[in-house]
Amino acid sequence: MLEFISFGSGSSGNCYLLRTDTDALMVDVGVGLRTLKKNFLEYGVSFSDIHHVIITHDHADHIKSVGSLSNDYHLPVYATADVHHGIMLNKCVRCKISQADKKIIEKDKTYQLGEFKVTPFHVPHDSIDCVGYRIECQNTVICIMTDAGVVTEQMKQIIGEANFLVIEADYDVEMLVKGGYPKDLKERILGETGHLSNSDCGEAIALYATPALRRVCLCHLSDRNNHPELARKTVEMILRQHGIIAGVDFLLDCLKRNKPTGPFRLVD
Repeated sequence: MLEFISFGSGSSGNCYLLRTDTDALMVDVGVGLRTLKKNFLEYGVSFSDIHHVIITHDHADHIKSVGSLSNDYHLPVYATADVHHGIMLNKCVRCKISQADKKIIEKDKTYQLGEFKVTPFHVPHDSIDCVGYRIECQNTVICIMTDAGVVTEQMKQIIGEANFLVIEADYDVEMLVKGGYPKDLKERILGETGHLSNSDCGEAIALYATPALRRVCLCHLSDRNNHPELARKTVEMILRQHGIIAGVDFLLDCLKRNKPTGPFRLVD
């Protein structure tokens, strides 16, 4: 058994879980522990199931509870040296990770974390540092790409290797441009170290995915500049223009911002 659960995906908090019958890996801890405990109970997940935590970057919506989780359950936290430095400086992380539980990883190196083979790769975003993750388990390749300003050449290659892809569809361009955000914030989101739009996301999947892809989950949707149905329809339209039919060639889902989504069975 291999499954994926999202416990939150968006600017208010991000947290994902991959689990097998005997192991579990958490990706980001931007959701409060009280909420996680409630959701874990509903999903039959125990904190004792989790053996490793990996972090994408140092923005609060991805790390605000990581120190508390690590200290309460004695969990090692894997991140690049720069991301660990950003976590230490971030005032939203009131409980810091102990030195003993800080594990430094480097981009483009592969690490065996329990049952999961984890490879971090660069993702362009305006944090101190940012990575995505290529994760192998049970002959399945899971790729997580969130908070990306553009799709790099390396990201294109990794999309092509994915069986299960979690990729950002943060905003609809028209909603963002016509919306109430200040000009500098709009420029930040639209920039090369900002976020991927629905159309950016759709083009990336259409151009670089292969027949190996079985499921896509759109993540990190904006609450003010997007809507799940709009994100889905935009991506589906772009895929159709390239002769790809969502629901036929692979499954397409949107992760909820403030509620769990899943579980998605990746291997029975």
